[in-house]
Amino acid sequence: MKKVFVAGVCSVVMVMALFLLAVQPQRWELRNINDYLNGEFEGISVTYDGVLSLSPKEQTMEAPAEEFFLSLLVTEGGTVYLGTGHDGKIYRKNNAGQFELYYRVPEQDIFCLAQDSKGNLYAGSSPNGKIYKITAQSKGEPFFNPQERYIWDLKFDERGVLLAAVGESGGIYAISQRGEGQKFLDSEENHILCLEMNRNGGLYAGSGGKGRLYRISPQRRASILFESPFEEIKSIALDRAGNIYAAAGGRSIKPKVKTKPPVSARTDAEVSITVTPSGTSTQDVQSPLQKQPSTLFKVNSNGIAKRLWSSPEEMIYSLFWNEIKKELIFGTGNKGRVYSIDRDEKVSLIVQKQAEQIYLLQPHGSGIYTLSNNPSNLSIISAEQRFEGEYSSRVFDAKTLASWGRIEWRAVLPSGTTLQFQTRSGNSSEPSQTWSDWSPPYQKIEGEQILNPRARYLQFKVIFKSQSGKISPRLQKISLFYLQTNLAPVILRVDLLPANEVFLKLPDQKEQIQGAEQDITEKAKNKGKTMSYAISKKAERKGYQTVVWDAVDENGDMLVYSIAIRNENESQWRYLKKDWEEKIFAFDTLSFPDGIYFIRVVAQDKPSNPLGIELQTEKVSRPLVIDNSLPVIRNFQAVRERNTVKVSFTASDSFSHIKEVKFLVRPNNWRIVFPTDGICDSREEGFNFSVTLPPDFDNMVTVKVEDAKGNVGVHRATF
Repeated sequence: MKKVFVAGVCSVVMVMALFLLAVQPQRWELRNINDYLNGEFEGISVTYDGVLSLSPKEQTMEAPAEEFFLSLLVTEGGTVYLGTGHDGKIYRKNNAGQFELYYRVPEQDIFCLAQDSKGNLYAGSSPNGKIYKITAQSKGEPFFNPQERYIWDLKFDERGVLLAAVGESGGIYAISQRGEGQKFLDSEENHILCLEMNRNGGLYAGSGGKGRLYRISPQRRASILFESPFEEIKSIALDRAGNIYAAAGGRSIKPKVKTKPPVSARTDAEVSITVTPSGTSTQDVQSPLQKQPSTLFKVNSNGIAKRLWSSPEEMIYSLFWNEIKKELIFGTGNKGRVYSIDRDEKVSLIVQKQAEQIYLLQPHGSGIYTLSNNPSNLSIISAEQRFEGEYSSRVFDAKTLASWGRIEWRAVLPSGTTLQFQTRSGNSSEPSQTWSDWSPPYQKIEGEQILNPRARYLQFKVIFKSQSGKISPRLQKISLFYLQTNLAPVILRVDLLPANEVFLKLPDQKEQIQGAEQDITEKAKNKGKTMSYAISKKAERKGYQTVVWDAVDENGDMLVYSIAIRNENESQWRYLKKDWEEKIFAFDTLSFPDGIYFIRVVAQDKPSNPLGIELQTEKVSRPLVIDNSLPVIRNFQAVRERNTVKVSFTASDSFSHIKEVKFLVRPNNWRIVFPTDGICDSREEGFNFSVTLPPDFDNMVTVKVEDAKGNVGVHRATF
């Protein structure tokens, strides 16, 4: 019984194979970082060269139940402060490891926190921004009011002076320990969003409105070091070599042709931040549907900028320089990712969180404090490695119903580690309950047959496991094979060019590989194939008719064409050409009697498919008039009266309308003449006109009649 079942299954498989072998097998292959980034990472990192492994361990802290957080401060002693949105609350982590309400301001948002050398906490509130000095729990007071709407960032310089970046008139204040402030930078932009101190006592600042990077000397002299093509510079970091890393984002700003002098600050400026400022009450975290471009620039001390990373949909919110590892760390939204860029400027993904936005990153010891939003979360990324993780691929689209081949991979599996692969399939672009279940695990290193039913879409996931926090399986490449169900080609159009219009092939030239030495140049595989008529030379050749068409095949199959012709009074098609490879065909109509014909183009995908599996489609042209007979001129009369001659005649054609009539009386040039009814629009036209005779005329009038197909009839008469 078992043998019979196996034989039956084999028979079914063979029949299905014959049915499905309609096109050449194809594969999806993932082997570099960009191949994987459209998937989802849960506890998985991917290096710049496309190697997946377990990510660093992440410890989630029990943060207060707030909708979102806007600021984070981790002091040298390890004290953690959190600033919220909507409620103006500041939390502090106590000795028991619990967060408690530390202070509350009347304004809604706390965008920045700073601590002085005495342990006093300073908070920048918005809107109607003020800076508060908080000396202990529930003990604080307004420290400085710059009469600005927003306080974006706070930093202490080496002399203990508090620097405040403000908007919406835009600038930077220096505030003494007594709370006396002076605005030393009054920027053209409406917002200064971020500050970063350098080692010589100077300062760098990023602006919003126009994404500019300011350099400010210890003497408070400001200059623009770099102007980005974006709306804002959101975050800044410095390395020991003096390079500045600037995260730019928002809309791309085109440079103005004509410069304008500085104008007063606008109150309608809009800055793209995680929390959009509102003039009244609540503020909303950005929708994940609002994709925003972002670019990371590396700017040297001369203002020369280099793009290190860019994305059309991931926005950089925070970054810092890790001097020990000589790498830059930055967090993005709206996919909640933390990336690194090493000393060779290679980008790797460290971790992806469940939250949509990595709003703030702050290193402390060997870990990285990570403040996330949507949903709000505070965690620490440690140097230790996770024991388990999972990568889920994007949904792969076979474009049509497909059968699945093998799944293969290349990986390094140290002792104590495993990789487990699974797949599922469905016919909707997003996985749903209509999809198949996940397949049983694939674990054979040489690969296995994909077990899911035929469908259009396929997805895979990989589960990483390790018994140790020091070693990880390393996935280097994965391939999935599939075979599309054969679909008939589609002919989009069949067009008939005007009679006698042809395209001439360009002169043949020996094909060479551009940039290769001539002694190693090989003859191109497609040598001899004609060039597209779109780049050929147009010409006129009597009696020729050119047919052009467009055809597509969803499987990407190679197509050949059969061209046939049929008279309107016949039922049988006569082939002009079979197995034609081009999408243009010209034939000589002089061998066909005058009449009305139709052209049929048949497209076949047989070059890419086995015998009996190929498919075809056809399309018929509009009526084609073949007319190679000359127009006839009858009843011609030319009567001279003094210095004029009166000419009359009838011009007719058997199949085409009269297109144009000209006459000639030398030494004059050819002149056009209209029929008696004023327009050439029928197969027979009458003409009656007078010609004033020029001096030295030659007593002969010549009439030339051209029909719509380019046939010309001529008549000459003396008078």
